[in-house]
Amino acid sequence: MGQLVDIAFVDGVATITLNSPANRNALSQQLLVDLHGALDAAEHSRARVVVLTHAPPVFCAGADLKERSTGLVDSTSFVSAIERLGAMAAPVIAAVDGPVRAGGVGLMAACDLVVVNPSITFAFTEVRIGVAPAVITGPILQRCGWSKMAGPYLTGEVFDAVRALDMGLITHIADDVTATVAELSRNIMLGGPIAVAATKRLLREVHSMAELQALSESLFTSEEGLEGMTAFAEKRLPRWAQ
Repeated sequence: MGQLVDIAFVDGVATITLNSPANRNALSQQLLVDLHGALDAAEHSRARVVVLTHAPPVFCAGADLKERSTGLVDSTSFVSAIERLGAMAAPVIAAVDGPVRAGGVGLMAACDLVVVNPSITFAFTEVRIGVAPAVITGPILQRCGWSKMAGPYLTGEVFDAVRALDMGLITHIADDVTATVAELSRNIMLGGPIAVAATKRLLREVHSMAELQALSESLFTSEEGLEGMTAFAEKRLPRWAQ
């Protein structure tokens, strides 16, 4: 079996591509091993942005049911991948140009920004095969209120991109997913690397007011903060340290 996840680096962006179209990019153990290898490479490179995309036609069909039916049901690697996408310093953008089902929705939801083509459909199909969307509930309920998820979770029904946007499951609908992801990446890299990483943590973690005050003051007095304010006063782009 060849590599099931590819990675490429261009101008500070690490693009990770799920490349197992034969099984619709299902979350096999090998795909997850290769995904962790790509995440290692992205972190080692200190990429400013990570894009998670896919070989067509499907973003991810969820668990590899053929593999699961043999008794191989350890979800540790999948849980770790979801946690890593949320914890890594660089923002992660999911670029979705194909249908997403079950565990694939959870993988997508673990990313910070999610850009999808308007034709894309989603479904939590777990209940229809006698299981539940257990692991993926972590990232999904971090993004979405449970009330809006109740129908899709309990019925397994297919829903579209407009409904996914209303749920909070995705952040952008775009006819040209690639162009929108490129614009988002450029805009992220206009911010200071430390500031962007801190802002990602603010979105994902609960902080006391004292912690928020300390973070704010530390950033204003940091080398990066001072450079940003100097650049603003001098009407130039900041020169961020990488």
